[in-house]
Amino acid sequence: MHQTDRYKHILTIALPIIGGMMSQNVLNLVDAAMVGYLGTAQLAAVGLASFINFVAAAAFMGMSAGVQAMVSRRMGQGRTQEVANPLNGALLTIFCIATPVSIFLIAYAENIVGWLNDDPEVVKHGTDYLQVRLAAIMFVGMNFCYRGYWSAIKKTRFYLTTLLLMHSLNICLNYVLIFGKFGFPELGVMGAGMGTAISMFGGTVIYSILATRHTRQYGFGLHLPKKETLLTVIKISIPSSIQQLFFALGFTTLFWIVGQVGTHELAAANVLTNITLVAILPCIAFGISSATLVGHALGKDDPEDAHRWAWDTVKLAMAIVFLIGLPMIIVPEFLLGLFIHEPKPIEIGTLPLRLVGIGIMIDAMGLVLMNSLQGAGATKATLKVSLIMQWLIFLPLAYLMGPVLGLGLTAIWIMQFIYRGIQAGIYVWLWNNRGWTSIKV
Repeated sequence: MHQTDRYKHILTIALPIIGGMMSQNVLNLVDAAMVGYLGTAQLAAVGLASFINFVAAAAFMGMSAGVQAMVSRRMGQGRTQEVANPLNGALLTIFCIATPVSIFLIAYAENIVGWLNDDPEVVKHGTDYLQVRLAAIMFVGMNFCYRGYWSAIKKTRFYLTTLLLMHSLNICLNYVLIFGKFGFPELGVMGAGMGTAISMFGGTVIYSILATRHTRQYGFGLHLPKKETLLTVIKISIPSSIQQLFFALGFTTLFWIVGQVGTHELAAANVLTNITLVAILPCIAFGISSATLVGHALGKDDPEDAHRWAWDTVKLAMAIVFLIGLPMIIVPEFLLGLFIHEPKPIEIGTLPLRLVGIGIMIDAMGLVLMNSLQGAGATKATLKVSLIMQWLIFLPLAYLMGPVLGLGLTAIWIMQFIYRGIQAGIYVWLWNNRGWTSIKV
C-alpha cells in the first residue's frame, strides 16, 4: 500500500472515533460550563465526583482492550463467524459484576467523597452527583466494549453516530434538569448526573440494536462465549482493567492533592483536565485505530507491517494535536474564561494550560504506542509502565510540590509534564524492541 493510501486508511478508521471523542469532551465542557453557573463549590464537586465515578467504571472500561485485541486478530485471520464472541463474553461479564458493585458504592458515596475533600459544600454536591452516576457504570463499561468492537471490525461510523445521539440527549437533559426548564424540577448538580446516566443507558441500547442488525454474521448475540474465548478476553483485559483502575485512582488522588492546596486550585484543575481531554482523546482515537491495524496485521502474520502501522499513526496524531495545542499556548486565559467565572482560578490555571499545549505532541506519541502495544496483546507491559510512572514517580512528586512545599498548581503540572514525557519514551523503546510480536491472542 502506498504511503498516502496508508494515511487515508488510518484516517478512515480514526476520524469517526475522533469525532465521537471530541463530541464527548465537548459534552464534558458544556457540563462544566453549565455547572459553573451554580458556583465554584459545585464545579469542584462535579470534577471530584466525576473522577471517583471514573475509578468505579475503570475496571469495566478495561475490558475493551481485550475485546479489540481479540476481535481484530480474528478479523485478520478470516475467522469471521467467531468475531463477536469476545464481545458477547465481555458484555455478559460486565452485567454480572457491575450491578452489585454499583449498589455497594452508592451506599458509601458520601463517605468516599468526604474522605477526599473536607469542604462540606463540596461533599454535599459531590455525593448527589456521584450517586446518580454510579448507577450507570454498567453501561459505561458496555459502551467501551462496543467501541473496541466497532473499531476492530472497522465500522467506526456506528460509534460516531451513537455518541452524537447520546451527547445531544445529554446536553438537552442537563439543561432542563440542572436549571429546571420546561416544567422539570431544578435539580442542580444532581440533574447533571441524571442527564449523563440516562444518556449512557441510551447509548448501550443503540449499540445493541446496531450490532444485532449489522453484525449477526459475526455471531453477535447468537451464542454464549466459548470458555476459552472468555478466559482469553479476561486474561488480556485484566491488566488493562487494572491499568485503567489505577490511572483513574491516580487522577482522583491528584484531585485530592490539588484539593489540599485550595478550592480555587481544585476548580481550575477540573477545567484544565476537561480541556486537556479535548486534546488527548484524539490521540487515544488514533491509538485505537493503530491497535486495530496492528491486530489485523498480526492476524495475517505480518509483524513488520504492524510495526509500521503504529509509526504511521504516530505521525498523523502528532500533526493534528499540534494544531489543537496552539490555542492553549496562545490564549489560555480566554479558554479558561469560558468555563470559570472568577478571576483567581483563571490566574492559577493559565501557566498549567500552556504546559498542556506544549506537551501534547509527546502525549500523542506515547498514547498511540501504548494502544498499539495493547492491540498486540502486551497489556502487562503497559500496566507496569503506567503503575510505576504514575504511582511511584508522579503522584509522590505532585504531593511534595503542592501540599508539602506549597509551590501551587503550576509545580504539580510541571511534574505531570515531565512524567508524561518519560513515559512516552518508554513506550517508544518497548515498541521498537518488538517483544510484542510473539504474543498469542
